[in-house]
Amino acid sequence: MELQFFKYQGTGNDFVIIDNRQDVFPKNNTKLVAELCDRRFGIGADGLILLENDNLSDFKMVYFNADGAESSMCGNGGRCLVAFAHYLGVIEKETTFNAVDGLHHATVEGDIVNLKMIDVDKIHEKQNHSFLDTGSPHHVQLVKELKKFDVQKEGKKLRYGIYGESGSNINFVEQKQDNAFDVRTYERGVEGETFSCGTGVTAVALAMHQSGKTAANEVHIHTIGGDLTISFEKKGGKYSNIFLKGPATQVFKGTIACSI
Repeated sequence: MELQFFKYQGTGNDFVIIDNRQDVFPKNNTKLVAELCDRRFGIGADGLILLENDNLSDFKMVYFNADGAESSMCGNGGRCLVAFAHYLGVIEKETTFNAVDGLHHATVEGDIVNLKMIDVDKIHEKQNHSFLDTGSPHHVQLVKELKKFDVQKEGKKLRYGIYGESGSNINFVEQKQDNAFDVRTYERGVEGETFSCGTGVTAVALAMHQSGKTAANEVHIHTIGGDLTISFEKKGGKYSNIFLKGPATQVFKGTIACSI
C-alpha cells in the first residue's frame, strides 16, 4: 500500500510524521518504522511520530526511535508534531497534547514552537557529569574543544559502559558565555550523533544551572542544527515551567510504497 507521510525538522533533528487519526499504521511493526527512517533505503529520519486522537487533549504523540522501538519523550519531535497539528488545522496557536510522559502545553507563532516540558525534581551530580530525566534520560558532561570532540566514540562508550542496554542519551557541553552553551548529543535508538536533541538541551540547561555554571533562568543552546532557548523556574529544589523554544518546519511531504 501507499503511505502518506510528512517530513519535519527542528534544528536539524528530523522526523517522519504520519497522521494516524484513523488508526491505520501498524505500530507493532518495528521493521517498517526502521525502514521508513533509513536514510538510504527509506525516507530518512532520526525518528517517526504518529499523530493520534486523544480523549484527554487535542491529540496524542506516539514516538519511535529510528531503530523502530517505541521510545520516551522527544522534545524536538514534540515541537514538530505541534507544527504538524497546526498545519492540519487540528489546533490554532495554542494546544495541550498527550505524550508518553504526560500532558504538554505548547504555543505556535510562525515557525517557532514553544513547548512546555515536564517538571524535574532530581538532578544527580557526579564527579564529572550530571544525570537527569527530562522526559528521556540524559547524561550531561562538560568537555573542552567540543568541535573536535569524538562524540560517536565517547558517546557510545558512555551509553553502554555506564547505563547498560537500556542506555541514556549522552550530551557533551562547552560553555561559551554565562547563559550560552554549545551542545553535541549522542542519542540512544539512533546510536549516533544527531544535529539536535530537545530533551537533551533541556537537560543541559537545568544541569548547568544546578551546578552553578549559570545563574540565568533563560539559557541559550547552540547545536549543530541551530539554536534553542530553554527557560525555567526553580523553587525548593524543583524545576518547573520549563519551556523549550525554537523553530520547527515542514521539509516535504509525499507517499511511499510499503508492505504492512
